[in-house]
Amino acid sequence: MSRHRRSSILETAARIVEGRRDDFAKTIVLEAGKTIVQARKEVLRCVNTLKLSAEEAKRNAGEVVPFDAYAGSEKRQGWFTREPLGIIAAITPYNDPLNLVAHKLGPAIAGGNAALLKPSKLTPLSAIQLVDALVEAGLPEAVVTAVIGDRQLNSALVSAREVRMVSFTGGFAAGEAISRVAGLKKLAMELGGNAPVIVMNDCDFDQAVEGCVSGAFWAAGQNCIGAQRILVQAGLYDRFRSAFVKATSKLKVGDPLHEDTDVGPMISKRAAERTEAAVDEAIAAGARLLCGHQRDGSLYWPTVLEGTPVTCRLWQEEVFAPVVMLAQFETLDQAIAMANAPEYSLHAGIFTNNLADALDAASRIDAGGVIINDSSDYRFDAMPFGGFKFGSMGREGVRFAYEEMTQPKVVCINRK
Repeated sequence: MSRHRRSSILETAARIVEGRRDDFAKTIVLEAGKTIVQARKEVLRCVNTLKLSAEEAKRNAGEVVPFDAYAGSEKRQGWFTREPLGIIAAITPYNDPLNLVAHKLGPAIAGGNAALLKPSKLTPLSAIQLVDALVEAGLPEAVVTAVIGDRQLNSALVSAREVRMVSFTGGFAAGEAISRVAGLKKLAMELGGNAPVIVMNDCDFDQAVEGCVSGAFWAAGQNCIGAQRILVQAGLYDRFRSAFVKATSKLKVGDPLHEDTDVGPMISKRAAERTEAAVDEAIAAGARLLCGHQRDGSLYWPTVLEGTPVTCRLWQEEVFAPVVMLAQFETLDQAIAMANAPEYSLHAGIFTNNLADALDAASRIDAGGVIINDSSDYRFDAMPFGGFKFGSMGREGVRFAYEEMTQPKVVCINRK
């Protein structure tokens, strides 16, 4: 299929999704529990992801190789193209059930690949709606096949010799299981994080409070780059704690279809129960509860802790729930050491009006992205996105995923 045709299909699919944004948003709410306001934003991000993919199909075709820059190759000229890998196995989670699917399918189609799409069995409907929109836009039905199933299906997909790449977003245990059975093929994995946000004494106070509340509790905290550990400089700590707890306590928890709901249900009652148990464990170990820690079925109220021992799993592991921990520090060096303590990371954030401190933190924090004067949960769909340290494997973001999903082919002409 020509590049202009791939681009046209993706652009048309973007228009279809945008034209049915209310239907797509309602599907996200009903199957994933996101609030309707958050679901609408996810739909718009999906539209943007498809448009970025349409542009990438036309522009990232390869480049000229300067053979004559090297002695002995003066009479040679040529170029490389970017060619499809073949079949991509795309495995997506429940927390962004539409846009994360678009981040797999958009670049795959732009690069000329086919895809076997396995969305979370908890949220398959948004993915199927998107595949239907792509087919309606002109994509041959055989190019993307959506399949629903469990770990046994996962294993069959990723181990198939015909699959040339596995693109996976999910947890570490599943990622390790995939890597053991995949065999000789490309792997791109986004395996979660434990995001720190540093709040310096000299920050814009209101901006920091607002950004941290949103960053911690967006999508009921089920966000791999959501603020999990908020590190506040000692001179500001008491004031920040008071304002942060007050703002958190005002968040409305309830029906995600209501326009004024801030925090909807978690993906399941079981997930909320696991969160409740983890917070109980932290409190038993010495953490102090500042607000929240109430559960009603799958609803779990935004919860703030302080003094959480660093040995607790809430501090060491990804919480993926509306739970945030406050801690204080004296110096930026101490904050950076605390931020870098976990063995894996995605994003981090820092609030400060000191440019030197901001750039120093950005250079020394081990993370795939450092967001200055915003929470860790900021993401633009064109930026490279992925983890540092343990489990880091490849990058998403349309251009970068496109390059992961294609392979260079060199053409060299000898003019002698």
